[in-house]
Amino acid sequence: MMKSKSKIVDFDAHIDSEYGKRGAVKREAFEEGFEAYKLGVMLQEMRKNQGLTQEQLAQKCGTTKTYISRIENNASDIRLSTLMRIIREGLGGHLKLNVEV
Repeated sequence: MMKSKSKIVDFDAHIDSEYGKRGAVKREAFEEGFEAYKLGVMLQEMRKNQGLTQEQLAQKCGTTKTYISRIENNASDIRLSTLMRIIREGLGGHLKLNVEV
């Protein structure tokens, strides 16, 4: 019986090998999608921590349950003004942005 040799690589090395280095078109598309995914998960966690359903959150901030669901499931682009309204009016929070160059 042959033993397979496992090669352990760190996460950044794995992402580099799968999508290329930062600046590559494929890598930048991955990074953009991942940021959208993280935003959806963050909003979902905040909503659940406040004991709100998607319908309740939508009503509080003047949008639809479908739109909230699409954001949480990374299926929709979101306008900054809408994101700010969801966080401010729906979740009672404040949005802070960080830009890296």
